[in-house]
Amino acid sequence: MSTTAAPAPGASREELAALEEHWGERPSLRSWFSTVDHKRIGRRYLVTAGFFFVLAGLSALAMRTQLARPESRLLSPQEYNQLFTMHGTAMIFLFATPMLFGFGNFLVPLMIGSRDMAFPKLNALGYWVFLFSGLFMWASLPFGAAPNAGWFAYVPLTEEQNTPGLHMDVYSLGLLFLGIATAAGSINFIVTALKLRAPGMSLNRVPLFVWAIVATAFMVIFALPALNLDNAMLFLDRRFGTHFFDPGAAGNVLLWQHLFWIFGHPDVYIIVMPALGIVSAVLPAFTRRGVVGYALIVLAIVSIAIISFGVWVHHMFATGLPRLSYSFFSAASTIITIPSGIQIFAWLATMALGRLVLKVPMLFLIGFIVTFVLGGFTGTMFALTAFDQQVTDSYFVVAHFHYVLIGGAVFPMLAGIYYWLPKITGRMYHEGLGRWAFWLVFAGMHVTFFPMHLYGLFGMPRRVYTYRSEPGWDGWNLVSTAGSYLLAIGLLLVLIGVVHAIRRGRPASPDPWEGDSLEWSTDSPPKPYNFPVLPQVHSVHPTWDEASRESMGGGATGDRILADGRRTLLTSELDGRRERAVEMPESSLQPLVLALAMLVFFTAMLVAWYPVAAVAAVAVAVTIAVWLWPPRRPDRELGVRA
Repeated sequence: MSTTAAPAPGASREELAALEEHWGERPSLRSWFSTVDHKRIGRRYLVTAGFFFVLAGLSALAMRTQLARPESRLLSPQEYNQLFTMHGTAMIFLFATPMLFGFGNFLVPLMIGSRDMAFPKLNALGYWVFLFSGLFMWASLPFGAAPNAGWFAYVPLTEEQNTPGLHMDVYSLGLLFLGIATAAGSINFIVTALKLRAPGMSLNRVPLFVWAIVATAFMVIFALPALNLDNAMLFLDRRFGTHFFDPGAAGNVLLWQHLFWIFGHPDVYIIVMPALGIVSAVLPAFTRRGVVGYALIVLAIVSIAIISFGVWVHHMFATGLPRLSYSFFSAASTIITIPSGIQIFAWLATMALGRLVLKVPMLFLIGFIVTFVLGGFTGTMFALTAFDQQVTDSYFVVAHFHYVLIGGAVFPMLAGIYYWLPKITGRMYHEGLGRWAFWLVFAGMHVTFFPMHLYGLFGMPRRVYTYRSEPGWDGWNLVSTAGSYLLAIGLLLVLIGVVHAIRRGRPASPDPWEGDSLEWSTDSPPKPYNFPVLPQVHSVHPTWDEASRESMGGGATGDRILADGRRTLLTSELDGRRERAVEMPESSLQPLVLALAMLVFFTAMLVAWYPVAAVAAVAVAVTIAVWLWPPRRPDRELGVRA
C-alpha cells in the first residue's frame, strides 16, 4: 500500500466521502471499458505505446541481425521491406507521440490543478481509436500484407501498379484512422490547458511541460490535415483509379512529398517537444532550483512550433526543385537551431547553478543532452544543400534521425518513467537496477548508431536488405548489430525495473523528489478526484511556495472543494481567474462503441466490403448523435459534456 498524504484540513471527512462517491469508479469489467478517468487513460496510453515499441524494437533486431553479415538470408526482401516499414511507422506514429500523449494525459490535469481533462469522453475515444488503429496495422504483418514501401510511402513506388496488394492500403487507412485519435487528443490538451487551470495559474505560471504539450497540440492541428489529405489521395489513387500523383494524367509525383513533409518535419518537433518539456519538468527536482530562463524557454517552444512549418523542403534537396528555393529553406533549417540551443543552454545553466542529485532520472537527462546535441550537430549539416545531396538516402541519415529521436525523445521518456513512476504506481523503483539500465541503454545506443555515420559516408544506402562484402561495410554493420542487442538488454532492464517496482517496490510518499509542480501535492497514486481542495496558485513553483501549499489546506472554502457533484473549476485563459464550476461527464461506453464502429468501417474499406462500410458509417453517425444529445439535468448547468 502506498504512503499517502493526510486528509486536507480544508476538506471535511464528509466532503472527502462525497468526492470519492462522485469521482470513484467501482472495479468491474464495465468500468474497465467505460472509464473516463484521465489517469487510467494515461496509464493505458503508456502501456499500449510501450507494447507497440516492443513490436517495433523486435522488428529492428531482426533487421540488424539480417545486416550483421553480408548476403545474409535470414529475411527475404519482402519480409525485410515489411519489417522496416512497420518499424518506422510504429516508432513514429504508434509509439513516440502516443507515449508522450500518455504522459500528458496523466500529468496535465495534475500539473494545472484540475480534476480531469476538459473532454473526458473524447479522451477515452482517443485512446480506443489509438489502440484499434495500432492493432489494425500490426495485424497485417502475420498475413504478409503489412505496409512495405517505407514509413514515408513515396509515390509512384506506392501506387497500385508498383506495390499491388493491401500493403499500402493498410498504411493509408491505418494512419487516417489513427489521425482521429491524434486530433482529438490535441484539441483536448489545448482546451484543458487554457480553461481548467487552477485559480491564480496565469500563463506565466504554467509548468513548462504543459507549455510544451500545448505547443505540440497546436502543431498537430495545423500539420495533420496535410498527412490526412495525402493518405486519402493515395487510397483513392490505389483503390478507385484517381490520378492525384500520376504525371500522365495531370497529377504530380512531388505533391506527395510536399504534403508529407509539410507534416513530417513539424512531426519531428511534435515528437521531441513534449520530451523537452519532460526535461524542464524533471530538472528542478534534481538541481534543487527552478529552470533558468523560464520566459526564454517558453519563447523557444513557441518559436520552434512556428519555424518548424517552414523547413520541410530540406527533406527534398535532391528532388530538383528550383535552387533559389533551397537557400530559403536552408536558412530556415539553420535558424531553427537557435531556439533549441536556448533550451540546451538554459538546462546547462540550471545544472551549473543548482545542486545536482544524480538519481536515475538525472542520469537519463544527462544522456539526453549528450546524445541530442550530437544529433543536432549533424542536423545542422543537413541544412547545407551540397552536403545534404551527397548523403541523401545513405545510412548517415539513419544515424542522424536516430540520434535525434532516441536522444531527443526516448531518453527524456525514460527519465520521465523513472521520475513519475512513484506518482503513477505509488511504488519506488530499484536505484541500482535503474543505473544498470541507463548505462546499457546509453552505451548500446551509441554503439549501434554512431558507426552508421561512418558507413553512411562510405556509401552504404539505406533501405537495402543485404549487401556485398567488397565495399567494406561488414565490420561496421556487425558493430551496429552488437550495439542493438546491448541497447535491447538495457531497455529490457527498464521493463524489469518497472515490473519490480510495481510488485516489490517500497511505498512512495506523495513527494519523494521534492518536486516543484502540483502533481507532487497529491497522493501517490492520486485519488480519483486528484485534489481534495483545488489549489490557489501563487508562483511558477507552487509546491515550493508557502501560499500555494496553504491554499490546499486549512481555510479552504467550498468553492474550491466542490463536493456536491462531479465538478471542477473553469478559469480564464490568460490570468487564471475563476469563472464558474462545470459539470464533468461520468463513465460511458459511448467512446468504445464509437471506436469499434470506426474500426469496422476502416476494416470494411480495406477489404472492399463497401455495404458493410456504409452500415458502419451509419453506426458512427448514430453513436455521435446519441453522444451529443443533451442530457436531462434541469437542476444543473450543462457545463462541459464531451
